Amino acid sequence: MSSGTLVRSLGTAALAAVVVVSPATAVAAPSPPPPAPGAPAAGVAGLLTELQRLYQQAEQATEAYNGTTAELKKRAAQAKKLDAALVTARRSLTRGRDAAGQLAREQYQGRSELSAYLRLLLMRDPEAALTQGQVIQRLAAGRMAAVQRLGAAEKRADQLAKESRKVLAEQRTLAARKKKDRDTVRTRLKQVEARLASLTAEQLADVSGLERKNTDQAQSALMASGALSSSRPPTAQGGEAVGYAVRQIGKPYVWGAEGPGSFDCSGLTSQAWASAGRVIPRTSQEQWRQLTRVPMTALRPGDLVVYFPEATHVALYIGNGLVVQAPRPGSSVKVSPVASNPVLGAVRPDPDGTPLASYQGPELPKGATDGSDEGYGASSAPGA
Repeated sequence: MSSGTLVRSLGTAALAAVVVVSPATAVAAPSPPPPAPGAPAAGVAGLLTELQRLYQQAEQATEAYNGTTAELKKRAAQAKKLDAALVTARRSLTRGRDAAGQLAREQYQGRSELSAYLRLLLMRDPEAALTQGQVIQRLAAGRMAAVQRLGAAEKRADQLAKESRKVLAEQRTLAARKKKDRDTVRTRLKQVEARLASLTAEQLADVSGLERKNTDQAQSALMASGALSSSRPPTAQGGEAVGYAVRQIGKPYVWGAEGPGSFDCSGLTSQAWASAGRVIPRTSQEQWRQLTRVPMTALRPGDLVVYFPEATHVALYIGNGLVVQAPRPGSSVKVSPVASNPVLGAVRPDPDGTPLASYQGPELPKGATDGSDEGYGASSAPGA
C-alpha cells in the first residue's frame, strides 16, 4: 500500500463518531491523546492516532504559510498604492514650492500685493483706489491659498512617507515569518515521512483496512442522518462554483497554488467561488471564520465543508454526499466522500442567494474518485 492511502485514515479514524453539536456545525469526536514523543504506537488504532497528529501539525503549518503569503500580497499591493500616492504628493509639493518661490521673488522685487497696497495709499482717486483695492484683495487671497496648499502638500507627503515606511517594515516582518512558516512545514513533512518509512508492509495493510472500514462507517452515519440530502439545489453562483471545481479534477496539489494549473485545498475553493463572481477569503481558517456557517443538515452544492479542529482543510460540496477537494501534496484534485476527513462544519459563501428551481450537477469525469490522498513529501514543501 502506498503511504498516500494512510492520509484518508487520519480523517476517517475520528469520523466514525461524527455528531451534530449545534445547528451550525458537525464535529468529530475528540481523538485520543497523542503518545509521548518517541513512544511506540499501540496497534493499528494507535498508528492512526499518531499519524493523524502528525498530519494535522503539517496542515496547520501549511495554513500558517498560506495565511502569511496572503498577508504579504496585501501589503505589497498597499505599498504599491502608497508609492503611487507619494509620487503624486511630491509633485504637488514641488509645484507648491515653486509657487512659494515666485511669491518670495515678487515680494523682493516690489511686485507683490504689499507694494501695490503702498501705492494704493498714495492714490488721490477714491473710486480708482476702491477698484484696485478689490483686485489686491483677490491677489492676496490667491497668495494665501498658495501658501495653504504648500502646507497641505508638505503634510500629505510627510504622512504618506511615514505610512510607506510602516508598510515596508511590515513587509519585512511578514517575509521573515513566511520563511519561518516554510521551515515549519518542511520539518512537519519530514516527521511524517520518517514515521511512514518506519511502518512494515503488514502495518500498512492493517491501516488500509481500518481506513476503508472507518470511511464507510462515517459516511453511512452522515447519509443516514439526512445531512447529505441530494434534493437541495444550489444558487446560480453555487452551481458555477461546483462546475469550476469539477473541471479542475486531476490537476496536482501544489503548496500555495491558486490555479490555473495546480491548487492547494483553499486555493481550489477560493478560486471556484471567484470564478462565480464572489470573492471569499484565501485560507481555510479565514473561510471558516468569516463566511456564514450552516448546519450539515442544510448542506447544498457550493457550500464549503471545513475539516479538523483548527479548520486546516476545506473542500467544496457538490451533492450526493461528495466533495471536490485538493487533498494534500502528492495528490491531485479529486472527488471524495464528505466523511473523508474529520468534519468541523460547513460555511456558505452566498447565504442570501436564491436556490435554483431545478439543478442537474455536472457530469464527473472518468476516474474522478480514483487515487488516494497520498502522503506528504518534503519535496512538495514550499521552496521560497
